Amino acid sequence: MPGENLSRDEARERAELLTVDGYEVALDLRSAVGEPAEGDGETGARTFRSLTTIRFRAARAGASTFADLLAPAVTSVTLNGVALDPSAVFDGSRIALDSLAEGENVLVVDARCAYSRTGEGMHRFVDPEDGEVYLYTQYEPADARRVFANFEQPDLKAPYRFEVTAPEGWTVRSNGAEEFHEGEVWRFAETAPISTYITVVVAGPYHCVTDSYTRTLDDGSELEIPLGAMCRKALARHFDADDVFLITKQGLDFFHDHFDYPYPFGKYDQAFVPEYNLGAMENPGCVTFREEYIYRSKVTSASYERRANVILHEMAHMWFGDLVTMQWWDDLWLKESFADFMGTFSMVEATRFTNGWITFANNRKAWAYRADQLPSTHPVTADIRDLEDAKLNFDGITYAKGASVLKQLVAYAGRDAFLEGARRYFKRHAYGNTQLGDLLSVLAETSGRDMTAWSRSWLQTAGVNVLAPEVTYDEEGRIAELAVTQRAAPSHPELRPHRIAVGLYRLTPGGELVRYARAETDVAGERSTVAELAGAEKPDLVLVNDDDLTYCKVRFDEGSLATLRGHLGGITDPLARALCWSALWNMTRDALLPARDFVSLVLAFAGRESDIGVLQMLHSWAESALTHYAAPAWREEGGRLLAEGALRELRLAEPGSQHQLTWARFFASVAGSGADFQLLVGLLDGSAVIEGLEVDQELRWAFLSPLVAHGVAGEAAVDAELARDDTASGKRHQVRCLASRPSAEVKAQAWAAVVESDKLSNALVGATIAGFGRPSQRELLAPYTAAYFEAIERVWDERSIQIGMDVVKGLFPSLQDDPATLTATDAWLTSHPDAAPALRRLVLEARDDLARVLRGQECDAAA
Repeated sequence: MPGENLSRDEARERAELLTVDGYEVALDLRSAVGEPAEGDGETGARTFRSLTTIRFRAARAGASTFADLLAPAVTSVTLNGVALDPSAVFDGSRIALDSLAEGENVLVVDARCAYSRTGEGMHRFVDPEDGEVYLYTQYEPADARRVFANFEQPDLKAPYRFEVTAPEGWTVRSNGAEEFHEGEVWRFAETAPISTYITVVVAGPYHCVTDSYTRTLDDGSELEIPLGAMCRKALARHFDADDVFLITKQGLDFFHDHFDYPYPFGKYDQAFVPEYNLGAMENPGCVTFREEYIYRSKVTSASYERRANVILHEMAHMWFGDLVTMQWWDDLWLKESFADFMGTFSMVEATRFTNGWITFANNRKAWAYRADQLPSTHPVTADIRDLEDAKLNFDGITYAKGASVLKQLVAYAGRDAFLEGARRYFKRHAYGNTQLGDLLSVLAETSGRDMTAWSRSWLQTAGVNVLAPEVTYDEEGRIAELAVTQRAAPSHPELRPHRIAVGLYRLTPGGELVRYARAETDVAGERSTVAELAGAEKPDLVLVNDDDLTYCKVRFDEGSLATLRGHLGGITDPLARALCWSALWNMTRDALLPARDFVSLVLAFAGRESDIGVLQMLHSWAESALTHYAAPAWREEGGRLLAEGALRELRLAEPGSQHQLTWARFFASVAGSGADFQLLVGLLDGSAVIEGLEVDQELRWAFLSPLVAHGVAGEAAVDAELARDDTASGKRHQVRCLASRPSAEVKAQAWAAVVESDKLSNALVGATIAGFGRPSQRELLAPYTAAYFEAIERVWDERSIQIGMDVVKGLFPSLQDDPATLTATDAWLTSHPDAAPALRRLVLEARDDLARVLRGQECDAAA
């Protein structure tokens, strides 16, 4: 729509003109149940009434501006008591506001807004299990305008009052505490000043559990925070709210201990909602999470750790993001990098998940390293021209690289200085908006360090540096000199200052690799000497960036690499082991280590991995190595080796253990032979048993999926499984499995369902895409390369940005990994120079991944 993509310049101009004093929003959601109303037929969308009153001040008399609204219809618009013609002032995305009064103005907008099936705006979900309807809102970065008229930018903060009319028997929650509820009407207390994108409404027959958190503050007063946790009724029997509340209370203790600013938003509800596009969203007073964090079947401790991390990440946002908010999306990192860092920091120090930094090093940083080597990489502080740019910047740079940089900052400035800087930042800017300089100034005060130079190197430049050891030995075999070299990519030549630890490891007679020396040092420029390690005994392994203090890619000297090939599993420290695995994976992606060598390392040493999260990551990397980076001629043999190795470890794993479950899932994902499929069939029908392995519902779908994709089981088996599991999760599994069948007709149907139709919800679009692109079906998918490039610009123009992103990323022909696909991608980029920049960015990223894959395959073929 014209004007839908708000620009930074427009937002800046509007912020200079307006001050917003408050919103009153009344939503009538009774239309969510029953048949659509007659008036909805005109738009083809089920709609609800949205009545908004905005009180604001203008700096100049007679000035013009606009309010934001994405709605099928506007019934009336009144500005300062004067009725405006909706057809004249509303263009589908903006309401023109002319001749403003200097000082106070009042805008009243009565609109019909549409329920969403894309997870944007007011999402409506019908539970297939019981027919109940559930609603929730999701707005970031700019979808509050799909639910009520507003000024949709983060620096026009205001207090909000919400009133919701909902079907009798429903539960309704919003940011503010409930002030009034009678029959169908719910009213909520006025909020503190917050941005539009973190307002929220959750409504439906939700199952609710309550608790409370109390704390004595430094001034002797008592703080009590009412706690709530919600999920669909159908999930109530699986809902471990006690553990959610435990992590919540531990987090509130941690942040009160360290931030010296009491939680500022009253109550603390947490709603687990269906078909959610994100992990979670930090709406103050009412955080929303994807309901997949409620586990229906047995999962490993890594899943509970991941949930705890997300709970704490969102809680950190109550201060970093909600209390103090970035002025515009350029400084998105001011909330996301901090929440990502504080989520792990608080989890390690305040909960049972004390190995969280291992997961961070192995998993979270992998996301950052990939993003930072794409052609679309950007500084942590980004250049965000408009909302489409903003949507794409919720990426590995803004989250994981930013968090890694903050970890380096703590090493650089000191923990106490960092936390004291945060405390001053909250007190100085509470309920306001900030930019990079506001944070740097308090950190310079507390640390005494030059934050300008640090920021220029770490926050305002892109790219990842490579650190490697350079070691010479004297005649006695001791270290004569150990230096650390630093390289940067030609496209991003910045060499940064790093505070790192270098560890020296030796092999014991029992085959263990243990650290016997460590030096912490500053690295700057192309080469830095670690004087402290001169004279040390010759190591078997030199690990640069031991303890993971900085953000970099690590390389090994030849002796260390040889040691890892024979003894990687013998590294006794789990963090050091995870860092070595991460470095080897980066070498595989950089075409320095053949994919088959990486697979061999996984087969040799993954069975000894104690950290379950690292093991799951190794399985993912091994499968990616085989699917993408291995030479095509070796794929069949590599697949056989992985399946044999997975089955061997499955049988060796302790019965009933999380390692057994993890190896069972991996075996299913790489199964490829008749014998493999026969075992999976047996495990499903009970004719085969592996001691201690409980084949619960989620594991049944994991076992059925490869059988369907390889044509061993068909539609009847999928339908029978859905009959066993006729739930929202079961429906997603069914759709994915059906789309994975090895048939040209099936692929055509799946393609049409996603590309040519908008009838599927966001969750079922994702499930269809996941089933469509199976590595074993490259020939079936070949015809869709041309179709992809013919369709993507139309899809981008016609669909919401979330669905557009899902289709463009998910259907890129990455499995057609040959130079012809690279040529076709380049041809599209050349012939579409004026395509939406966000769309071009997605295609450029996919092109870069494909080129990297082809280099990796060349490396593997040469091996």
